[in-house]
Amino acid sequence: MYQIVPILPQHDADICQIIQQVGAQYGAIGEGFGPADAEVSSMSQHYLLENRSQYLVALLDGQVVGGGGIAPFLDDTDTCELKKLFLLPAAQGLGIGKALSLACLAFATEQGYQQCYLDTLSSMQAAIGLYEKLDFKHLEQPLAGTIHDGCDVWMLKVL
Repeated sequence: MYQIVPILPQHDADICQIIQQVGAQYGAIGEGFGPADAEVSSMSQHYLLENRSQYLVALLDGQVVGGGGIAPFLDDTDTCELKKLFLLPAAQGLGIGKALSLACLAFATEQGYQQCYLDTLSSMQAAIGLYEKLDFKHLEQPLAGTIHDGCDVWMLKVL
């Protein structure tokens, strides 16, 4: 059985490794992709409630197997971003990605966001399928200001 919990400093190294490892499997390497963002090395310090952000980790038998977060999109008080949702291959297909996504979206709603944006890669078909089931709609182009110019799929959900 898995647990979804807010990230703690002791989870930082594990989730950093997972984000970089899984990102690399899908070609998300270097600038323009989430795994290259500076925050990846210390996620617990970047996702803080006072910033209307939260990063959750999934624990399977006590081990970090993935995570996902919500943070404001730029300075837009109405729009948040679903960020850095990555799962180890062994944790995929167990409902953990859906549970993480739903927990993130519930947090976003509690924080008063009106919509949630995400960007991803067309190679991440399982993730895209999940987002579609969660009522994210495809966009023709990224929202202005996105820093992940390596991504080729952009989606938005009204909360």
